Amino acid sequence: MIKRALFIIVAMAILLSCKNETKSTQEELTNTADGPERTAKQSDGLTLLKGEFVYFDGAAVLQTHADIYGVFITDKMRELDKLVQPYKTVPTDMVPVEIRGKITDKKDNVILWEHKVEIVEILHIYEPKKENNDVVNLSN
Repeated sequence: MIKRALFIIVAMAILLSCKNETKSTQEELTNTADGPERTAKQSDGLTLLKGEFVYFDGAAVLQTHADIYGVFITDKMRELDKLVQPYKTVPTDMVPVEIRGKITDKKDNVILWEHKVEIVEILHIYEPKKENNDVVNLSN
């Protein structure tokens, strides 16, 4: 009888402690996402984007796993284009990059993509994987 009571008390203590841990973890996630502990980079209104970048014939595009963004032609975009040139074998090659920028869906006379981005910060440029070369070359 005493063993059974002790077992029930231990089981209740374990269940209650697990429940409190889950609650505190969810509270921590909520605080870091919207709370006062946000860093300056999280509060500056910029978005981190990882995707493949190409600038060709006066048009710049950033293709992420979810969307395609028209890129505004700015000094930062031109800087990124210069940085990706060593990774290109042909001018239309897309190079994986990581940037931070301002996203907008406002209509633009030049960029006809629904989503547009102005590059503010260049974080990283990755070497393209050779097996991802799905480009069809029509010239001889």
